[in-house]
Amino acid sequence: MDISARTEYAVRATLILARAQAAGADPVPADELAAEQDLPRKFLEAILADLRRGGVVVSQRGASGGYRLARPSAELSIGAIFRAVDGPLAEVRGLRPSETTYTGVAQHLPTLWVAVRASLREVLDGVSVADVLSGDFPASVDQLLAVPDAWHNR
Repeated sequence: MDISARTEYAVRATLILARAQAAGADPVPADELAAEQDLPRKFLEAILADLRRGGVVVSQRGASGGYRLARPSAELSIGAIFRAVDGPLAEVRGLRPSETTYTGVAQHLPTLWVAVRASLREVLDGVSVADVLSGDFPASVDQLLAVPDAWHNR
């Protein structure tokens, strides 16, 4: 799985907004979001627009304007951020896994693609922004991280 810069930046910016939400702070300007995580400002502004359209953040205009989360960070999954900026979690040549069809030796591939999507959903929809901010992940994620070769590249 390739996690795009767009998605990574969106998650990083959302974590800043979650921290601000927990502190009861005012909306955070895009300049501050970009500066704190050293993100390209113009690119971040486009990402924030996607997050706003996706219902992840809300924006406030004016002197004390900026961005804040649209709902509590504990209710906002990482999967929702992925979808807001990059679309569906899993696609096969632009199709949803369940929409693929093959013949012959490849006839069972849709089953595998759906299982891959289900595993992504389990992690990305099962982990909230609050979980990442605190580092306190659900047990299912902790179990995956405990697999002996989880941290090794293949």
